[in-house]
Amino acid sequence: MRIALLVLVVAISSSSAFAQAKPDLTAPPDVAAPPADAPKTASGLVSRVITPGKGPEKPAPTDYVTVHYTGWSADGNMFDSSHTRDSPATFPLNRSLMGWRECVLLMTVGETRRCWVPQTLAYRGQAGRPAGTVVFDIELLETRANPTIAPPDVKEMPADAMKTASGLAYRVLRPGIGTRMPTAQERVTVHYTGWTTDGKMFDSSVSRGNPTTFRLDGVIAGWTEGVALMVEGERTRFWIPQDLAYKGEGGGPRGMLVFDIELIRIER
Repeated sequence: MRIALLVLVVAISSSSAFAQAKPDLTAPPDVAAPPADAPKTASGLVSRVITPGKGPEKPAPTDYVTVHYTGWSADGNMFDSSHTRDSPATFPLNRSLMGWRECVLLMTVGETRRCWVPQTLAYRGQAGRPAGTVVFDIELLETRANPTIAPPDVKEMPADAMKTASGLAYRVLRPGIGTRMPTAQERVTVHYTGWTTDGKMFDSSVSRGNPTTFRLDGVIAGWTEGVALMVEGERTRFWIPQDLAYKGEGGGPRGMLVFDIELIRIER
């Protein structure tokens, strides 16, 4: 069920949020065999870091991850790449190949890693899929909590939550960058998930794999007030009372609502 939060909603592809130059997709020279010093796990996965990450943030096994990737068979044939589609992929990590899952769980956000995935952790001889060991270069762009799993504090806001005069409460989950906050007349691009206080997810851009762009004065009052307190890159959890949400009207959920909102960009 998708609730009409906005007067006008414009969905944009993840490629806009993570625009970058297309890399060389030629098979790397070590695609046939990993270097001798590449770490190997008990399962048989071999990997090495190509580019270090930007901080300590790592995905959890149930997270939704956003990645750019390219896959080659051991003979150097490229069989798949998000770069050829000019769009990164977003998906729940626990629904990916076993080798992918294990490799990405070793990574931090911003990292690029090359992974040699043995057949037992890859396609297991599936028809139409490459056989044997496959090699992936994976860049972990973002990781977000699985939106279908409600955080434990949706039932009641924590004691350390900040409160405004209107009754809006919030807690910063990840600090952003810079100091500029959006005005009500500006457009912003966000990822978000909304839950009722009994833990039911009723809307999520994360599960759709696409952030959303909208004018800040075209949303429910709790969003207009709350997002205006954020800076780019910030993730914040908001507890929005009914009179700042859907006011018990129409098809919207009733009562207090909880939103995790990530301000990706203030549109200029």
